Parts: sequence; C-alpha cells; structure tokens
Amino acid sequence: MFLAAMDSAVTATAAPQIVADLGDGTAFSWLLTAYVLAATVSGPLYGRLADTHGRRPVLVGGTLLFLSGSALCAAGWNMPSLVAFRSVQGLGAGAIQVTVQTVAGDLYQPHERGRIQAALASVWSVAALAGPAVGGALAQYGHWRGIFLLNLPLGLAAVWLLVRRFPVEDVRSGTSGPVDWRGALGLLLTCATLMTLLVQAGTAWPWVSVQSGALLTVLLALILTTARIERRAVQPFMPGWVWQRRELAVPSLVLGLLGVIMTAPLLLLPVYAQAVLGLGPAAGAAVLAGMTFGWPTAAVFSSGLYLRVGFRDAALTGAATVTVALVATVSLTVAGAHALLFVAASTLLGIGLGLLQPALLVGVQAAVTWDGRGAATANLMFCRETGQSLGAALFGALFNAAGNPGIAVATDCAAVCEERVAAGLRYTYFAGAGFAAAMVLLLLMTPRTSVRSGGCTSSPRRPTPRPRRPAPGVRADSTGRPQAEPGSSR
Repeated sequence: MFLAAMDSAVTATAAPQIVADLGDGTAFSWLLTAYVLAATVSGPLYGRLADTHGRRPVLVGGTLLFLSGSALCAAGWNMPSLVAFRSVQGLGAGAIQVTVQTVAGDLYQPHERGRIQAALASVWSVAALAGPAVGGALAQYGHWRGIFLLNLPLGLAAVWLLVRRFPVEDVRSGTSGPVDWRGALGLLLTCATLMTLLVQAGTAWPWVSVQSGALLTVLLALILTTARIERRAVQPFMPGWVWQRRELAVPSLVLGLLGVIMTAPLLLLPVYAQAVLGLGPAAGAAVLAGMTFGWPTAAVFSSGLYLRVGFRDAALTGAATVTVALVATVSLTVAGAHALLFVAASTLLGIGLGLLQPALLVGVQAAVTWDGRGAATANLMFCRETGQSLGAALFGALFNAAGNPGIAVATDCAAVCEERVAAGLRYTYFAGAGFAAAMVLLLLMTPRTSVRSGGCTSSPRRPTPRPRRPAPGVRADSTGRPQAEPGSSR
C-alpha cells in the first residue's frame, strides 16, 4: 500500500527530467490524472470481486498488475506511452487500496480498528512526504526511470509474503456471477469525461465555452446510462444497496466531502507559507507536518471515542473539529499570524480528519456482512477519491479567481502577489469550512449506531451458509433471518 500511495505523487518533482527526455510537456499533467483516474474507477469493481472471489486473489493480482505497470513505465519511450502505462499502474493501485482496507475490516474487531487505521494513515502520510522526495532525488542523482524500477523488488517481496502468509478464504459457491464489465466501462467513461472537464477547462479553454458545454452534456448522458446499466445488472459492481441504506449512504457522501476538503491544505498551504510567510520550499512544506502528525495520532485514539459515544457522534466530533480548524486558519490569514500558529491549525485539522475517517470507515464495515464489506469499502474509497479530484479543480479555480484584478496596476509586484495568495487561501478555506458544516448536517441525519448495535463479521473466512441467507451487505439475526431489506435503514 505504501508503494501505491507514494506513486500518486512521485512524478511531480521529476517533471523537468521527464519532459526533457520524452518531450510533450503539455501532457505531463495526465501522468497524475491517468493514475488517479484508473485507481478511482477500478476500486468499486475490485471491491465487488473481493466479495465474490475472495480477498487474496484480488490483492495478489492487483499487486502484480501494479508491478507490471511500473516496469512498463520504466520502459516508456514517449509521453503518450508513459501516460498509458501509468493507467495500468493505477489499475493495480485501485485493487491494493480497496482490498487492504477491506482486509483490515475482516481481520480486526471494531475496538482494534482504530489502531490499524492509524497505521494505514501513517503509511499515507509518510508516502505523501516520501513520494516527491524520492522522485526528486532519483531524477537528480540517477534517472527518472528508477522511480518506477524501485517498485519491483519491494513489490515482489510483498507478493511473496501474500502468497506464503495470507490465508485462502472459503468463498461460498453460488455468490459469483458474470462480471459487470458494461457498468465498469460506463463508470470509466464517466470519470474520464469528468477528469477531462476538470483538467482542461480553465486552461485549454474557458469554463464558459462550447467545449465545456459539450463535455458537460456528454457527462450527464454517461451518468444516466451507467445508472441504468447498474440497475439491470445481475451482479452490479456498485450495488444499489450501498446507497439505499442511510447508515451506508451518508458516510459515503461525508467521505466525498472530506476528500474535497483535504485538497485545500495539500495544494495551497505550502504556497501561502512561501509567498506570504516568507518561508523557503522545505519550511513551506513543513507547515503541513502538523496535519501529517495529527491525523495518525488522532486515529490511534479514535477507537476509544467511537466505542464510548458511537460511530455517528465520534464522526460528528471529527467533523466539528475540522470546521473549527478551517475557520481558525481563515482568521489567521486575516490577522497575519506567525507560521507556528498555522502549524497548530494544521495539526487541529489533522486531528479532526483522524477522528472522522476511522469512525466512518469502521462504522460502515461493522454494518455489513463479509460478502458486502468489499463493495461497501470500495464505495467509500471511490467517493473520497472523486471528492479529491473535484476539490482540486474547485479550489484551484477559487484560488485563481481570488483577489481584486484592479490591484494588478500596483507598482509593488511582491505585495500584489502576496495579497492575491492570501485572498486565495481565505476563499478556499472558507469554502472548505462550508463543506465541513455540510458534513455535520449530513451526519445528524444518520441514525446513532454503536459497536454493539452495528455488529461485526471480523473473520477472514466466509461464514457457514444458513438456510435463509440475506442479501449482500444486510446483517442477519441469530436465526439466520435478515434484519432488514437491502434498501432499508436499521
């Protein structure tokens, strides 16, 4: 999982070397976009396959696909080929990200999952910092192709451990069916159109233009077509019950909003630290260290909170903390505060995120059975990744539109740039606070659930078949009778 997380940002600092070697710098942004798009779109499909065919084959197959994409990227001969091979890499990363989170729900009881979520959050935090550093070092002192070759020995060691140590699940016969390739293709085209609109609009053409209108029309048509395909599919890769139950649908929406919010500090706070606070590149990036530290630290203690007050109230605590942190950051920009206060606000934001995400993820995993956990987890990850993509485009547009165009006639260019960056951060963080408030309102619509009421199917093996088996994702009582229909809330 560390390799999959690190590769999402590893090419950023190697941009000059890659463009100088392969040319076509205009397509460079698609190196990240193709990777994220493939990982996001394939996640729900892998979640469904993990439910019907077991976790181990999906995890091993996804890791091998990721390594194959890495080897192909190292052999890329021009920018289009590298973009295509990054897509292959992303397809493997989608399997790794979803299946690892699903396995964590299988192997650990709810009171233990805070600890494992802290470990996974630490992996992502370290990878986010290590990715650009490793990419820059290899590009400067070696060759950019080494960025991808580095994955091979580490990934092969991981595959060997999975084959040797990971147990084979007792997959119940009769649960698998035809793979919903039509639905997967529909989602791929939908997300590809959305990403093209977000990446190109505002740069290649204006947001209000014929091109944007045409892409938006195609996007709406693809959404309707994909939804129709999924309703008619025998084994939909994104089953409808994950959106028909409030205790599953609301956390998915909240995690999507969380994905939107996460992009503001990651993209813009280092820019503010350098342009306004006068810090260097390294110190500017260090402002994010508070969030990097606060997230996994809070995740360690999240299990104690949701065991005491329940999943919903624990998530509410995290969402409220995120709201306070974002509003505090806006206040700091107005007051022109010291950099250490921004680090403190970043730490508070990380604490809120660390309390919020584990409560959502563990609560959803505890509300479903083994054969629905993969689909439910994949839906959460899909919403978060989609939110991050939307957030990058939205906050980028807000940041660029911030400031008074009239100040461009000023003679002090440094003062102009400083004011525009400060205004941009205020705009984006204020919008982020609005999204955080929306998370609070959505969580208030969720029924209160505790670990005891939510239950948990933590064994990595499939449960023994019962005479009356409920639909995937619906819990059964001690007699084997379903407690609720897939579309009903408990």
